[in-house]
Order: sequence, then C-alpha cells, then structure tokens
Amino acid sequence: TKATAASVADHIAARASEAQAADCKVLMAICRRVTGQPPRMWGPSIVGYGSYRYTYDSGRTGEMCIVGFAIRGRELVVYLAAESAQQQALLARLGKHRMGKSCLYLKRLADVDPGVLEQLVEGSVAEVQRRHG
Repeated sequence: TKATAASVADHIAARASEAQAADCKVLMAICRRVTGQPPRMWGPSIVGYGSYRYTYDSGRTGEMCIVGFAIRGRELVVYLAAESAQQQALLARLGKHRMGKSCLYLKRLADVDPGVLEQLVEGSVAEVQRRHG
C-alpha cells in the first residue's frame, strides 16, 4: 500500500453513507490532532496520516501511514496498534467494537467513547514512533 495523490474528500463522498461521512469527519479530526499531519489516501481505500518506514526480518522494506482508517461496507476500520496493557485497558472502556490484530472495527462512533478513541490513537502513534522512529 502506497500513498497516492487521490482526493480524500472524493473517496469519502463516493464510499460513505451520510452517517459514515459524519463519523469520518470526527475520525479525521482526531487523527489530524494527534499526528499533526494532513490526511492522504494510501492505496485505493485507506485514509492515512503521517508515515513510517519498516523493515521485515527478511530485509524487505516498506512505508505505511502511522494511523489511518477505511470504510469497509457498514463498518469503519481504524488501523492502530493496541497490543500493550495500557491500550488493552482503553479498549475495555471504548464501547461497542471488534478488534483484530491491528484493525479496530466500529459500526458507528455513537457506540464508542470519543475520548477513549482519541487516547487509543495517541497510544498507537506513540508506539509506532517508538518502534520505527
């Protein structure tokens, strides 16, 4: 997945329901506040903020956004690191969600505590920066 010059606004307008578009605005404000970076499209579907370089054990390298989100059908997926005990405690207080390895699935932001969500994003950004500089 690579950063592109595609329009974030056009992407959201084309993919999001009215309720999702409102939730995307809130997510965008949180991500912008935490990273200090403007949104960019990463690949065809991820709205991402900032970037970092990584290297696998095999030596293969790549670049990815520090934090981002995508519209996946009826859900929003926030891409973040939530492995630490502190992040797990925040997830327990977040509200209605599902969590994969690095994917936080939300049906709507009204189901979660926005302050806790912002703390999760902050913790994730700090962890990515700690790991990758």
